[in-house]
Amino acid sequence: MAKKKQIELTIEEKLQNALVPKEEQPYKIPNNWCWVRLDFLLKEICNGTTIKQNKEGKTARVTRIESLQNNTIDFNRIGNIVNESLIKDKDWYIEGDIIVSHINSIEHVGKSAVITRDMLPLVHGMNLLRLRLNNICNSQFFQLYTRTTDYKKSIVNRVNRAVNQVSINQKQLCSLEIPITNLKEQQRIVNRIESLFVKLDRAKELIENTLAQFEQNKMAILHKAFTGELTVKWIKKNNIDLSSWKKYELKEVFKVVKDKYNPQIENQIVNYIGLENIETSKGIINKNNSSEVKSIKTKFKKDDVLYGKLRPYLNKHDVVNFDGICSTDILVFRFDNINTAKYINYYFNLPMFIQYAVENSSGINLPRVSEKTISKYKISLPIIEEQQEIVNILDKLLAKYNKIKNLEQQLEKIELLKKAILAKAFRGELGTNNPDEESAENLLKEILAEK
Repeated sequence: MAKKKQIELTIEEKLQNALVPKEEQPYKIPNNWCWVRLDFLLKEICNGTTIKQNKEGKTARVTRIESLQNNTIDFNRIGNIVNESLIKDKDWYIEGDIIVSHINSIEHVGKSAVITRDMLPLVHGMNLLRLRLNNICNSQFFQLYTRTTDYKKSIVNRVNRAVNQVSINQKQLCSLEIPITNLKEQQRIVNRIESLFVKLDRAKELIENTLAQFEQNKMAILHKAFTGELTVKWIKKNNIDLSSWKKYELKEVFKVVKDKYNPQIENQIVNYIGLENIETSKGIINKNNSSEVKSIKTKFKKDDVLYGKLRPYLNKHDVVNFDGICSTDILVFRFDNINTAKYINYYFNLPMFIQYAVENSSGINLPRVSEKTISKYKISLPIIEEQQEIVNILDKLLAKYNKIKNLEQQLEKIELLKKAILAKAFRGELGTNNPDEESAENLLKEILAEK
């Protein structure tokens, strides 16, 4: 049977297929911009090679799903092709290629990177889509768009969900709406964003260095506290023997509270603490988060220590100063003396304790540490009077580290500012757009005419 003759579309018909209908456009853009389906910006989209690989570092380098980190390729996380003779010409990246994570957690799916000249030679590995753009889209411009909130929403709206991960296939990705302007404006936007981001990254680096120094100093102070160095003068003054420090398992020091709150019986509004509300000793647990809880929770009282048993909250804990209820993923420890509670709460910050909790947590998807594991931990405790003295000294010495919270808030503001800059950039609001320049629609017509 003869094949049906394919109907040849006119340029205008092709253009209408490429452009996003007005009612489907995510937001308004300048008149010389246009919304285009990603499919019409691509020369090629493909998955990577399935050639066997290892991590011996002796043969051709190949990207893996974990190679894509922080909008670039982390060469500490790449693989190596076992048999280089199996590599085909089409398997190699070229400068300007975009790679996109299309099988990952919901937080990471859709993340991308641009392949730059200094990364080559490099082989395209499986589970990462490779996008090769046509001549009307700058690779850096496109990659910056993939860092916007609008792009992320578009990805999330299209993903296929599974138990532990999500995915987006080539057809779904190609249907994405992309705002396009002419190449001169694309380059101006790239230059402006990079210039602004350099300044923000410099500020971020300074803050992170300060935080790291604070943390280092804090750990040094805590180490001295729990080895008796902070109270040497106090010990001499009070004629106390160093042998007063005794070894205990934590279960001898506190009681694990398991009192349950049943909303069907008690049915009242209470102070509720979830995992996300636990602060480390840098701050105070949020006591204003009152809510009507609909499932059974654990009760706690003023001066109890709350401890997050679920990773990544194993270093989240604090002494509460009010009564309330908390998530069952939070352990509640009760002490006979408030100074012991504060002492242990400080102790929970020690790297060796955190390491113990991490190494002894269990579970595949959501590792957690049990109350039994924490209760078995051995600790050296001085007499109650020295515990109080250590807590008093730590309260004074670490008071200045409360500014850490302000610095962390500054880091959050930097990330929010970056998002705001990206949002403005792809709305044509950075002040770089020239309305008299050629429209992106005309450029698109030229590409479509070649197809």
